Amino acid sequence: MTIQKGQNVIIASDVLLGDNVTIGNNVVIYEGTIIGNNVIIQDNAVIGKQPTRAKASILPDVKKLPPAKIGSGVTVGTSAIIYANAEIGDDVFIADLATVRERVTVGEKTIVGRGVAIENDCTVGNRCKLETNCYITAYSKLGNNVFVAPCVVTTNDNFMGRTKERLDKFKGVTVKDGGRIGANVTVLPGKVIHEDGTVAAGSIVSRDVKSESLVVGSPAKEIRKVPDEQLLRNQ
Repeated sequence: MTIQKGQNVIIASDVLLGDNVTIGNNVVIYEGTIIGNNVIIQDNAVIGKQPTRAKASILPDVKKLPPAKIGSGVTVGTSAIIYANAEIGDDVFIADLATVRERVTVGEKTIVGRGVAIENDCTVGNRCKLETNCYITAYSKLGNNVFVAPCVVTTNDNFMGRTKERLDKFKGVTVKDGGRIGANVTVLPGKVIHEDGTVAAGSIVSRDVKSESLVVGSPAKEIRKVPDEQLLRNQ
């Protein structure tokens, strides 16, 4: 087993490290974390962090979550944070300053860009691209080959934090296989972008997007079908 470590690295008890792991300076890896082979963890990254709960949080008070699992061939960028109970598939790239919260699954060969936040209880499929500073709200589900451009915002709360009526109505967004979302789009709670649905930059998605449809505007409306050469099945 070959491990390269920088300075001031903290590796807690019962951490399992695969072969050929490179760990930068000031990295913290929490108890029980499982890390595969050929993994690169850059400076100041934190892996396996237990979440802390705000007093006003609606999340359940969980005393201790299972450890994080990092697949083989993964790169974790500088100052990225991966929480406990997150599972990162093989060959995933997590860029600098990204955050992956608890109970999140990220599929193999997915790219999580700089500053991306994936909130708790999300599923992200294989070969997705989540670009710089996009925000994936809690309880969302992204299929395979999903593209999310920079500064996209997804939402899960129609009540914006007021009245108890909201507590049982939280619903993240769903983007099915091949869905694509352009820069600066806002997707409202519970909306579904179906297979190969495409949202133009700057749009507001206030209704579901049909399969293979291109939608534009505020609110987003279908203007035409996605060209055949752009469909996932033709790549």
